[in-house]
Amino acid sequence: MKKGRLLLFILSMCLLMGCGSKRGNEQLKPAEDKDKIEIGMSFDSFVIERWQRDRDVFVSTAKELGATVNVQNANGDVDKQIEQIEYFVKKGVDVIVIVCIDSDSLKDVVDKAKDAGIKIIAYDRLVTNSNADLYITFDNEMVGNLMGEALAENNPDGKRVLMLGGSPLDNNVPLVETGFEAVCNRKNMTIVDSMHCDGWRAEFAAEYIYNNPDVVSNIDAIMCGNDNLAGQVIRALAEKRMAGEIEVVGQDADLEACQRIVEGTQTMTVYKPVEKLAKRAAECAIDLANGETLEGDDVTSISDGKYVIPYIGLKPTPVTKDNMNEVIIGSGFHLKEEVYLNVPEKMPK
Repeated sequence: MKKGRLLLFILSMCLLMGCGSKRGNEQLKPAEDKDKIEIGMSFDSFVIERWQRDRDVFVSTAKELGATVNVQNANGDVDKQIEQIEYFVKKGVDVIVIVCIDSDSLKDVVDKAKDAGIKIIAYDRLVTNSNADLYITFDNEMVGNLMGEALAENNPDGKRVLMLGGSPLDNNVPLVETGFEAVCNRKNMTIVDSMHCDGWRAEFAAEYIYNNPDVVSNIDAIMCGNDNLAGQVIRALAEKRMAGEIEVVGQDADLEACQRIVEGTQTMTVYKPVEKLAKRAAECAIDLANGETLEGDDVTSISDGKYVIPYIGLKPTPVTKDNMNEVIIGSGFHLKEEVYLNVPEKMPK
């Protein structure tokens, strides 16, 4: 009897301790969640190949640094992006990272976020007149310079060039075009016509090729706002049996663009090491959330149209068939077997 009572007592105490432990864990968990840094991330869309890579590296780095990231996709809809930012404000996140659709349309909602004490990072595209806590991107004028230099190489007599740019709402687009035009002026290249593709919709670039045969038959080269536009342009040229005859340049080093370069239908692309950009942005997001001042040799300042804000501009690299192995494959950005998939006989050993 005594042994039985003792056993019952021990079992009762174990159950009580177990319940107490469970309640204790439940009480601690909200405190841990509350202390964890929360980051909201709103993307323009994932139509452009590189954004998926930016997202994955940013989220992975932020998680390693102890933060949680809520990623939203606006699918090219400005109103939807505003709703997403308002949701993040309501949720009370620490930092909002924005890949904006329209550089000029987010000032009011960004003001709401800043009034709530939330830090703002304009990622790759500037949010104008908004006093963001950081604008981090690549040197966009240099991107245009590199495109122009690639077309000007070995052409002392100049070229006739068609310029097919990206969305006119993207603040980076005029910067890239300024850099490109500067090289054209120096190298005696003539821009015979230009247009912009609303929403970065590549089919608009292809339609230009189909609908303007007189222009296309009298040009030497086409500057495309990115590799997605370049892909549609080259498909349209291929239908006219002109692919490879007219030089085409783009940016982002998309896999298909790298494949076209080794195949000979695209002249060059601009490689932007998005891993470095996304990782640096995640590190800065953590610093801002912790109330720290952004530091580093890469931190300078820039005007957003109204305010002078912290700025980080990473350097891009031109890629042609001559340095594909070194820059793209050597960095692990794409695999050699993928780049040379359609021309295995050209694959370097």
